Amino acid sequence: MAQKTFFLLFLMLFGSGLTIAQNDSIIQLEEVVLSDARLYRFAAGIKIKTLSDSLVERTNPTFTDMLRFNSSIYLKENGYGMVSSPSFRGTNAQHTAVVWNGININSPLTGQTDFGTLIPQNYDRIAIRSGGGSVQYGSGAIGGSIHLNNLLAFEKHYDNVLQMGYGSYNTQNLNFKSSYGSKSLALGFGMNYVTSDNDYEYLGREQKNENGEYHHLNFNIDAGYFFSKQLLLKLHHNTFFGDRNLSGTLTAPSDDKYKDINTRSLLEMVRFGNEKLMKFKLAHLFERYEYYANKNRPDYSLGSVNTIIAGYDHKQAWGDFTLNGLLDYKRIEGKGSSLEDAKRNQWSGTLLATHHATEQFRYGFSIRKDWVNDFESPLLLALNGSYKLSDFYLLKTSASKNFRLPTFNDLYWLGAGNLNLVPETSYQVELGQLFKVGNASLELTAFYIDLENMIQWRPNASGLWVPQNIQEARQYGLEAVLNYKKAWGAHHLELDGGWAYTRSVDKATEKQLLYVPLHKINGSLNYSFRRYELYTQALLNHSVYITTDESNELPGYTVVNLGGHHNVLKLEKLSLKMGLRINNIFNEEYQSVAYRPMPNRNFLIQIIAKF
Repeated sequence: MAQKTFFLLFLMLFGSGLTIAQNDSIIQLEEVVLSDARLYRFAAGIKIKTLSDSLVERTNPTFTDMLRFNSSIYLKENGYGMVSSPSFRGTNAQHTAVVWNGININSPLTGQTDFGTLIPQNYDRIAIRSGGGSVQYGSGAIGGSIHLNNLLAFEKHYDNVLQMGYGSYNTQNLNFKSSYGSKSLALGFGMNYVTSDNDYEYLGREQKNENGEYHHLNFNIDAGYFFSKQLLLKLHHNTFFGDRNLSGTLTAPSDDKYKDINTRSLLEMVRFGNEKLMKFKLAHLFERYEYYANKNRPDYSLGSVNTIIAGYDHKQAWGDFTLNGLLDYKRIEGKGSSLEDAKRNQWSGTLLATHHATEQFRYGFSIRKDWVNDFESPLLLALNGSYKLSDFYLLKTSASKNFRLPTFNDLYWLGAGNLNLVPETSYQVELGQLFKVGNASLELTAFYIDLENMIQWRPNASGLWVPQNIQEARQYGLEAVLNYKKAWGAHHLELDGGWAYTRSVDKATEKQLLYVPLHKINGSLNYSFRRYELYTQALLNHSVYITTDESNELPGYTVVNLGGHHNVLKLEKLSLKMGLRINNIFNEEYQSVAYRPMPNRNFLIQIIAKF
């Protein structure tokens, strides 16, 4: 059966067809500027929010803060600047895929990405895709996915942005981004550095965050070159160095330290033609960590993973109907102090289709099959569509089957790994409605997720903690996103807000899962007049349970930030902007993880130069 399925996918991937000329130009433009072009092209009925450049510019240096105040995702942070993980639509951290230039970069060791290692200023476009996306983006894309993209501009330009900041707790950040382009060549370079003593006081207590110091250094390089009108070569590379002490809790001090390095490299060759588009990719991902139980001692435990990815992408269109076939191979090798030599070979075949049936009606369908050497992987399907009833009202819907593979830690951890685990699977459906009136829009989305074979680490009969396929869960809820823009004369006003109601229930107990707020409300208001800009951000978070029987909870909280910018110099090729941001202006005492207080009122001064 597997051989027949593979043969069918092979035919669909490499089958010939005729491409209509006007669609071919659209496809080429997408592939030139965005490696992850499928995110938007095959997205009828999918909820996607793209974060603006100005929003990223106003953000604190951390990726976690950006998502906390601008999305429905709940972020669990082990103290400010520490390990940070998401809960997207009531799922856990392993159910959110992080996609870098089209490649899923979740760790094979843990199944997740530490948001504390991501710096928002490093990317040209950041998007949040809600709902299941495993057909396109593989393991873990169950609650949703976060997309990080670097763009290439093939036009004559030379632009530079220098951003510097200094804030409370001796926090310093430096971001530099440079971009050069011509008709045939595009180059980009970025550098980010963030450091902080992070020794904030715990409100209401005679304690402070004594082991929270961190330093992050990041580089990225992006390049593209047209050898001819039909042949394009692209390169994306990113290197991150992290050095963090790990904060203690209210009840226990800490001397822990964590050092890590992550590198990502992607080489793409794109072949354009009047009848088809082909893309070949080769990628290498590397991660390594060192954990020190006592930062004053030289001994540590470690782990590392090397991932090689090779892929072929074939896209064809017949009028308003487009097919995209993908064949990928992934080789993963991991090792570490507590990890037996772990290897995984994985093939995947994917077919995506989208059809603009009419100006009002769009739909799509997709299928994916993975072949993995260490267990059986399910066949995945997805359907999606949208119908525009009027200029005022758009109806959207999607349904999908998704999965998450057991991680290397789940399978190969010394003395505890379980080779009998099966992949987690989810079945989900959502219905969205988009209303637009003038400068205002309101999007309402209802969703339902049925999650099977969830992997949990629990004690066995001998008292040893081992991973098992135990929990069955369901997540359902409602999300609302409001946006309003108004401009009159030199005045500009923008309001952006969101509300999420989420039930995430253990089927066996009918209790709410841990760290899933029933309600989350976030909003921002931005006003600008000539060279002045003023903005505020607010977050209202409902209480979350921290015990499975709902007997203990973290109280809810409301956090408000206030900031502003002033363009002190604005010339044709040079601008200089100064800004001040005050975080937690009302000095709210709150925790996103139990016994780990977050910072009190603090400030950040920024200088932004563009030339």
